Amino acid sequence: MPGQRVFLHSRTLPVRMVAPSLKLQDLIEEIRGAKTQAQEREVIQKECAHIRASFRDGDPVHRHRQLAKLLYVHMLGYPAHFGQMECLKLIASSRFTDKRVGYLGAMLLLDERHDAHLLITNSIKNDLSQGIQPVQGLALCTLSTMGSAEMCRDLAPEVEKLLLQPSPYLRKKAILTAVHMIRKVPELSSVFLPPCVHLLHERHHGKAVGLPILCFSSVDRRIENRMGTPAHRRRVAHTHRHTRNRLSCPWPPPFTSPTLTPGILLGTITLITELCERSPAALKHFRKVVPQLVQILRTLVTTGYSTEHSISGVSDPFLQVQILRLLRILGRNHEESSETMNDLLAQVATNTDTSRNAGNAVLFETVLTIMDIHSAAGLRVLAVNILGRFLLNSDRNIRYVALTSLLRLVQSDHSAVQRHRPTVVDCLQETDASLSRRALELSLALVNSSNVRAMMQELQAFLESCPPDLRADCASGILLAAERFAPTKRWHIDTILHVLTTAGTHVRDDAVANLTQLIGGAQELHAYSVRRLYNALAEDISQQPLVQVAAWCIGEYGDLLLEGNCEEIEPLQVDEEEVLALLEKVLQSHMSLPATRGYALTALMKLSTRLQGDNNRIRQVVSIYRSCLDVELQQRAVEYDTLFQKYDHMRAAILEKMPLVERDGPQADEEAKQSKEAAQLSEAAPAPTESQASQLLDLLDLLDRASGDAQHPPPLDPSPGGALVYLLDLPCAPPPPAPIPDLKVFEREGVQLNLSFIRPPENPALLLITITATNSSEGDVTNFICQAAVPKSLQLQLQAPSGNTVPARGGLPITQLFRILNPNKAPLRLKLRLTYNHFHQSVQEIFEVNNLPVESWQ
Repeated sequence: MPGQRVFLHSRTLPVRMVAPSLKLQDLIEEIRGAKTQAQEREVIQKECAHIRASFRDGDPVHRHRQLAKLLYVHMLGYPAHFGQMECLKLIASSRFTDKRVGYLGAMLLLDERHDAHLLITNSIKNDLSQGIQPVQGLALCTLSTMGSAEMCRDLAPEVEKLLLQPSPYLRKKAILTAVHMIRKVPELSSVFLPPCVHLLHERHHGKAVGLPILCFSSVDRRIENRMGTPAHRRRVAHTHRHTRNRLSCPWPPPFTSPTLTPGILLGTITLITELCERSPAALKHFRKVVPQLVQILRTLVTTGYSTEHSISGVSDPFLQVQILRLLRILGRNHEESSETMNDLLAQVATNTDTSRNAGNAVLFETVLTIMDIHSAAGLRVLAVNILGRFLLNSDRNIRYVALTSLLRLVQSDHSAVQRHRPTVVDCLQETDASLSRRALELSLALVNSSNVRAMMQELQAFLESCPPDLRADCASGILLAAERFAPTKRWHIDTILHVLTTAGTHVRDDAVANLTQLIGGAQELHAYSVRRLYNALAEDISQQPLVQVAAWCIGEYGDLLLEGNCEEIEPLQVDEEEVLALLEKVLQSHMSLPATRGYALTALMKLSTRLQGDNNRIRQVVSIYRSCLDVELQQRAVEYDTLFQKYDHMRAAILEKMPLVERDGPQADEEAKQSKEAAQLSEAAPAPTESQASQLLDLLDLLDRASGDAQHPPPLDPSPGGALVYLLDLPCAPPPPAPIPDLKVFEREGVQLNLSFIRPPENPALLLITITATNSSEGDVTNFICQAAVPKSLQLQLQAPSGNTVPARGGLPITQLFRILNPNKAPLRLKLRLTYNHFHQSVQEIFEVNNLPVESWQ
């Protein structure tokens, strides 16, 4: 019975208790009213169930409303992937309300990782050809947001046609879409090259018009959707009426907001910049329009286009900055274009107001452009002076930009940057860590032979009060600068001692070896050095590098310490007991490292031959450490005790002063010295006698026992014929070895590491490897450290690098020398570990180099 069915059906409705679907405004209010996250999840889960049911039922009328709610849920971070296909259906609809929400959903829910994004290609193509501006604007916005490479290739002809449309609204969006296409598919440069010349004549900047919400960024859309207050709805309704009256659109968008659209000229300059960066042909083509760009920028500087684009008295700074960037690209490595823009750059640099941030932005881009092109010397000095004025600005961001820019220019315009040295030194006292770090790097780069004394005083004062995270860089920089530009050896020793006393725990590992080499080579300063180090050690034994150098120096020159007749400093009376007590204090201190104890134990042993008193105290200390847990100390103590007991007659000869060790210079000096020594050997090398040959065999046998896997060389031929052949072959210079090809072993984000090889002819077992680190990226590489390891059968010695910072854009590279001794000609393997900071991120790479050239070890 029909009536009964209706009655039963009506009675079953209250039993189901299905809550009705909420409107978007009600959903926003209910989600905001949730007091806990669990309540919010419950509301969203219920509403998502309603949305799924609506999509499943295929309701075409309210589909856009359900998708709008789903997009709001997606903005809150909840899954909304089940609405992707609904976006495609709404885009294919003929209603504007459906298209608007569908395109918005496509921009939020689809990207290149989903294959579904390719299904809207035909819909976008049809909408771009319709001729209805709002629909074309929606399609362009979506294409510029999530268009993949395939979509860009298919839709490039439609976008090219829209570039020359009479409507400024469409041309702006088409230009921005073309920029996205060039970035995705650089091969499309030839498609957009012809319209750009025509667009350069455009003077339209755009004005405040009502744009759909699709034109906003995702953050703006999220804010717009979350605003549900009555006052906001009244403002939206007023904007809606205003937009409908101005555009006379039959489908006015319900959510619009007045905004300043990007100008056609600004977009054109951006598009040309992208073309020039990605296409050499486009770069050559647009160098012809440099006079036109210069005229546009001159008009902006002198008269401006309109007052509505003036910001803080600067006419359209956004357009000025973009034109300057384009001129920098066009003028790089091209003298004719650079000459055309020199006068204009001088005019911009002198006439721009610096009291506002907009003017500072224009000036900064002007400075970068001057430094990148072939500009005149006076213009470059003017650019450096602008950066010097930036250092006096109260804004920290501007000071940081100035320090970074001056650090890049210090290599090419060193004298111009030197004029601002006092201001740079003042920036060392900045409380901001990033500013003080940049000021420290720039101060170290400004040190030269003429100002080394004054700069070292400033840097040493900064070292005493700098933050702990800057002490290592400051100490290392001072040591390197002192090594390069030291006026005298005494000044060099005093500088290193001050660094070791102030920040000894933060210095580099090679500081101890460098100072001991320096003191050993300055024979006239031995007494002065040992007294200075003794006084420093008596005051503080916590700085381990200082303690190690002091212990070494006391062990070597303890007799000079006890004489007390040094004229360099005040007389100091020291007896033997005080010296021994101080070294014992170092041995017993819990702050001493095992290496430091080894230095102190060796110093005590050497003092046993330099002191006049009884050595029983030294013997007792040495015997105590025979049972030390540290294997290195135990071995030394056992050997030293054996010298006392069995070889006491040889102790004085064994513990003599260390001979002078020549310091290793740069690679070029070392190669010149090696070639000179090789020439001397080849000219006046005596014939080896039988005893010399036997000593050579003994030495090789000793190396064989040490390495464990070396092979004996063939014995010398004692026959007269063999000796005659050997003597005849001796004066002949060996044939020059074939050059070893260079090898690239590492490349990441513009940072590249290359190896070059040299095998000295007089010592084929020695291989010199020069590590060269270059940087072609936009950011500096700081705190660069390269460490290496080789198999046990080889001997490796790492020289100090030339620096720890690789400037951006192909600046001065870092070089480091590796000395590898391979007497057995074993296959060479090298393991490298790189550590550096790049783009404010710490990078550590460990890799093995197995493809070294065969000529480097055979």
